Amino acid sequence: MELAKGSLANEKLTWEQLGEERKEILGQWPTGQEVDLEEGIEFHKRLPEKKRMADVLGRAKDEKRTLIQPRAGVALVDEHIELLKYLQDKGEADLLPTTIDSYTRQNRYQEAEKGIIESKNQGRSLLNGFPAVNHGVGVSRRVIEALDRPVQIRHGTPDARLLAEITLAAGFTDFEGGGISYNIPYAKKVSLEDTISYWQYVDRLVGYYAEQGVIINREPFGPLTGTLVPPSVSHAVGIIEALLAAEQGVRAITIGYGQCGNLFQDLAALQTLEELGEEYLEEQGHGDVLLTTVFHQWMGGFPQDEAKAFGVISWGGVTPSLAATTKIIVKTPHEAMGIPTMEANAQGLRATKQMVNMLRDQVIEQSKKLDLEKELIRDEVRAIIDRVLELGEGDLARGVVASFQAGVLDIPFAPSRYNKGLTLPARDNEGAVRFLDTGNLPFPKEIVEHHREMLKERGRSEGRDPSFQMVIDDIYAIGKGMLVGRPR
Repeated sequence: MELAKGSLANEKLTWEQLGEERKEILGQWPTGQEVDLEEGIEFHKRLPEKKRMADVLGRAKDEKRTLIQPRAGVALVDEHIELLKYLQDKGEADLLPTTIDSYTRQNRYQEAEKGIIESKNQGRSLLNGFPAVNHGVGVSRRVIEALDRPVQIRHGTPDARLLAEITLAAGFTDFEGGGISYNIPYAKKVSLEDTISYWQYVDRLVGYYAEQGVIINREPFGPLTGTLVPPSVSHAVGIIEALLAAEQGVRAITIGYGQCGNLFQDLAALQTLEELGEEYLEEQGHGDVLLTTVFHQWMGGFPQDEAKAFGVISWGGVTPSLAATTKIIVKTPHEAMGIPTMEANAQGLRATKQMVNMLRDQVIEQSKKLDLEKELIRDEVRAIIDRVLELGEGDLARGVVASFQAGVLDIPFAPSRYNKGLTLPARDNEGAVRFLDTGNLPFPKEIVEHHREMLKERGRSEGRDPSFQMVIDDIYAIGKGMLVGRPR
C-alpha cells in the first residue's frame, strides 16, 4: 500500500477502511480466497481455554508461573505436527510455536511452493519453517486441531498481512512481530512508514477479532538484533509497538527482552519491563490491555560443545524464573550447528523446565544495586519514549519515523538504512551491557557519563582503553565460554 506523504498516523483504522485493502491482500496468493473471517471467528470460539494463548498467559501471570516455549517449524504439515507433538509431550513445552520459513517471510510464495514440492520428493524438510500461506487455512488448521497447547506464529516478516489473515482464520491464537521489530533488525530497504502501516493492518485485524469476542495475543519481537542490545532500547521499542497495537484494538500483548547475561541487569530489565509497559498503556488510555512478558534466552553465539551450550540454556532459565516472567523462549544445545533435531530441541526445553521448577518458590531480595539498575533503565526508557512522542507532536507513529531519522531510536547492529547505527554497546566489568557510544539517544549528561565510567572501570582492570575491540570481544565471548570478552 503506497502512503501519501504525511498520511501515517497512530489512529484506529475503521474496518471499512481495510475493506479494499483486504481484497488486494487476499488476492496475492490463491489460498487467500480460503479466508472466511466469520467462520474463523466461530472456530476460535469453539477452542478450549487450554488452546487460547491469552487465557493461558493471563492465568500464568496471575499465578506468577513461568511457561516455556520452543522455536520450531518444518515444511510439511504432517511432519510439523509430529515435531510439535514431540515438543509438547517429550519436551514438556507449555506453549508451542509455528516458525514460518524464510521465503514466506519475504512474501516469496512461489519459491515456498517449490520448497514444499521438493520436500515431498526428498522426504525431508528443505525449508527452514512452515509455509503457512502456501498451505492455506484448511491445512494450517490441522496443526491447531492436533495439539493440546496454544500455538503462536513466529516469523520475521516486514509485511505479514496475508500471513496474518490466513493463520488467524486457521485458529492460531498468537501472532508475533511489529512494524519496528520486524523491519529494522531484519530488512535493509523497507521504510518504517510502510511497515508501521502494514502492522496497523495486522493489529486492526486482531482488533476486529477482539470486537467479536476472540482475543488474539500479539507479541512484538523483543531481542531486536539479539546482539548486546541494552535494555532501554529494547524496552522502548517493545512498549512503542504495544501502544501502536493497542490503538488498533489489540487486547492482549506480550512484550519481550533478550538475555544480556548479567544477573542484576537482567532482573532489573524484567522487573521494569512490565512496570513501564503498564505505565505507558495506562497513560495512553489502554489500561485494560492484558500485558504479559517474555524472556528470550541468549540470542548471540553459542558454544559448539553441547555440555557448555546446556550451561548457557540453564542460565537462561534462572533470571526469568526469579523475576516471574510469563514465558521463556528456549534455545537448544545445537544452536551453534544450525537447525536442531527435535530431540535436541526437547532437551533444551527440559533443561529450562528443570530450572523453572527448582526456582518457582524462590525469590531474590531487592537490593540497592538492583534498585539502582532499575532506576537507570526507567530513566533511559522514559527519556526515549517521551522524546519520541514529542517529535511526533503527540502522534506515536509519526514520532517513530522522526525518531529513527534523528537517532533518538537507534538499534545496535541493525542492517536497515533507516537506522542511524550510531549507538555502540559493550559490557562493563561485571558483564552488564552499557553504551560505549550513546549516539543521539536523548539521555541526560549524567547517564552518558555513567556508561562511560562503567566502561572505563573495565578498561582499567584489563589494562586497555574502551574501544571497538571490546565490542568484538564481547560478541564472541559466550561462544568461547565467557560472558565478558577479556583479552587473553
